[in-house]
Amino acid sequence: MTEIRGLYTLWLREVKRYLRDRIRIVSSFVQPLLWLVIFGTGIRFSAAISNVTSQGYIFPGIIGQTILFTSMFMGISVIWDREFGFLKEILVAPVSRMSIFLGKMLGDSTDALIQGILVFLLGVLLGIPLTAVMFIEILPIMLLTTFGLVSIGLTLASFIENLESFGAIQSFVNLPLFFLSGALFPVNGPSLPNWLRIASNFNPLTYAVDALRTITLGRSWQPGPIYPLYYDLLVICCFDIAMIIIGTIAFNRRK
Repeated sequence: MTEIRGLYTLWLREVKRYLRDRIRIVSSFVQPLLWLVIFGTGIRFSAAISNVTSQGYIFPGIIGQTILFTSMFMGISVIWDREFGFLKEILVAPVSRMSIFLGKMLGDSTDALIQGILVFLLGVLLGIPLTAVMFIEILPIMLLTTFGLVSIGLTLASFIENLESFGAIQSFVNLPLFFLSGALFPVNGPSLPNWLRIASNFNPLTYAVDALRTITLGRSWQPGPIYPLYYDLLVICCFDIAMIIIGTIAFNRRK
């Protein structure tokens, strides 16, 4: 019971801290809105993609981008907790390091999931053809994706001592993951260089975006999904397990 209570307390703390930061919640609409309205309207993919609008195509990628940036940013909570001494109090509590990591990871994942849901609702308001069934289907995909990405942020933050360094490392990790995920262009297109296609195969966000796009667009558009949906989910789950293990080990090494 102690482990469950500790895990729940950490989860609740992260969620409450996020929900009370209303400025961050409101401002988080700006970046997805700019991508969807300006980039999605100004760029046309008719030469490479058929049977889908440019906004409809990049929308799953923008959900992936929002989850990525929010999840990675959540790692900053570790640095703040260390600065104010709260992390030391957590680490000396009679709770295992694994429960500590899982509690923070689940809390931050919930925050990132809420952010993804808000972007989905934004897409509905912009007139992108989305349904309640699509929402129900993409919800577990978004949640699974946040587990691994939040774990990356927490793991990086556990080795970094100050906010400035974390910001630099975060951008260094975020941008390649985003641009190599196929969020803005088809990574299985015929004109894509082989090196870029190979790099995207090693990107976990590629499989999340592909799964989201499979649900929101179906399989009738060209060049179509990169992988079958079950394969995307399998890779995402393996990525989550690997990052949770790595993150737990990183927290176990903290003193």
